[in-house]
Amino acid sequence: MQHIDIILTREPDDGLAPYVHDQLTVAFHLLGRTSDLPLLEGAVWIFVDWVLPRISGLEMCRQLRCDPLTAKARITMVLGEDDLDARRRALRAGADDYLIGTPTRRSLLDRALSSLGSLGELPRRQSISLGELTIELTAFQARWQGQPIRLMPNEFRLLRFLVEHPGRVFTRQQLIQALGKHDAPIDERTVDVWIGRLRRALVTQGVAHELRTVRSLGYVLDPA
Repeated sequence: MQHIDIILTREPDDGLAPYVHDQLTVAFHLLGRTSDLPLLEGAVWIFVDWVLPRISGLEMCRQLRCDPLTAKARITMVLGEDDLDARRRALRAGADDYLIGTPTRRSLLDRALSSLGSLGELPRRQSISLGELTIELTAFQARWQGQPIRLMPNEFRLLRFLVEHPGRVFTRQQLIQALGKHDAPIDERTVDVWIGRLRRALVTQGVAHELRTVRSLGYVLDPA
């Protein structure tokens, strides 16, 4: 199964519905700030608008290049008009290329499908770590001090996301969105079930990082 994550800084008029065909899944995500990155599970292609509400497209591009989650992603700067100076500045800021005009979901999907070969060559992370807690991405395995932690798929993906963002509090709805649970409505209390199972698994294995409940806010995985 091949997976492509397309990240946008503006929602297209024809929406963000995922595309699934045979062994290919293309997921669309909306990004407001780099801290809003969802769980990324495949090749990553980011389309950054030149003009953004709170930050310039150039600055967002630089931040994305400095973030280990997106440092190797393909980044395309979206320009309102064909301006030579803007093109040059975008490439200097770290963009791989640019496009002119307002992209639609359909046009982005066409670009992704026509670039499957080159996207497949993008480097993938093999693992991520938080102290002695390691998430092996390709093996779909979490380990503490080298010993495996038994987790169901939802709990594994939840742990991976929290390890990627240690020390940050997430609401239930943010966790649902980050894990890409868009196909059907999910009761926010379902997150409590995932958290409970994950917490028990971590405690059983003796993991030192606490999965903490922040009253009236959400959950956080403490970095130490």
